[in-house]
Amino acid sequence: MFRFANPQYLWLLSLIPLLAALFVVAARRRRKRLERFGCPQTLALLMPEVSTGRIIVKQLLFLAALLFLILAAARPQFGSKLREEKSQGVEMMLLVDVSNSMLAEDFEPNRLERTKYAINRLFEGLKQDRVGMVIFAGEPKVQLPITSDYRMAKAFARKIDPSQIELQGTAVGKALEQGLLSFSSETEGSHSRVMILITDGENHEDDAVAVARRAAEMGIRIYTIGIGTPEGAPIEIGGEFIKDEKGDMVVSKLGEEMLKQIADITGGVYVRSTKQSIGLEEVVKSINDMEQTEMSMLRFEEFNEQYQYLLGIALALLLLEFALLDRRNPLLAHLNIFREERREE
Repeated sequence: MFRFANPQYLWLLSLIPLLAALFVVAARRRRKRLERFGCPQTLALLMPEVSTGRIIVKQLLFLAALLFLILAAARPQFGSKLREEKSQGVEMMLLVDVSNSMLAEDFEPNRLERTKYAINRLFEGLKQDRVGMVIFAGEPKVQLPITSDYRMAKAFARKIDPSQIELQGTAVGKALEQGLLSFSSETEGSHSRVMILITDGENHEDDAVAVARRAAEMGIRIYTIGIGTPEGAPIEIGGEFIKDEKGDMVVSKLGEEMLKQIADITGGVYVRSTKQSIGLEEVVKSINDMEQTEMSMLRFEEFNEQYQYLLGIALALLLLEFALLDRRNPLLAHLNIFREERREE
């Protein structure tokens, strides 16, 4: 695997063609100035030690050295390897509601964006737990299989959007069922499996409480987070507010009763979000007190740095550019490296 640790420095590569153009312009201006003193043939006889070829080679060496210096600054890295580690932790499956009601703006900028921000903060604080993610509306979808790669988890969390689920609605029961199926076999039979359900609590499509009872029988705790306000807020999509069949504006309100039931049945905790905190931090503190299981985790070994080789090449080119004189060296004249025509004295 290959990567640049500091890819922002690659923008400096744009300096190379700019400098090359400046060298060409400078050469033309120098030639025009010399032409004021006489024709080129006469000037060549008067300045036999001047070498145009050497000047061009020095400029090319300088540009090549700059190229390798920029690449070295970007820190190319090779050779990452997977390494298996044993750790104590839990498997945590997030169930995130992405139905249209999550676009209500009683939380700024809306419920879903605040949820995504909180999930990102959650992943930044995890160290040994595995995480997965299911998004749902009228049907569930596994957004992220169980993993210990938090960088990938954050990338998938940023992509959460209602458009990823074609069937709208809020089927909490189906989401819970999908969550039960998404844990790894390694933690089967343990008490280190948890689900965190984040929703506004509006569910009119299935029996989520029945699925919660099945989860309790399997030893899986479900922590529920209700996002929204009891007063609710209208739902705006594409600059227009959603209206019902009667033409009245639809207002999405927080439904807490079902979420409290699910948490109580499974031994979890219900948390109501506030505008200061979604509630994930409180839930994670409670999860940390749970029984943890030894799990194997695949981690990337650190990348091997390769910049030193490029830096060495750049320094060698700079030394060569410095050692190469603009004028012909009498001691090396017999070598005629640049194939220059020798003038008779």
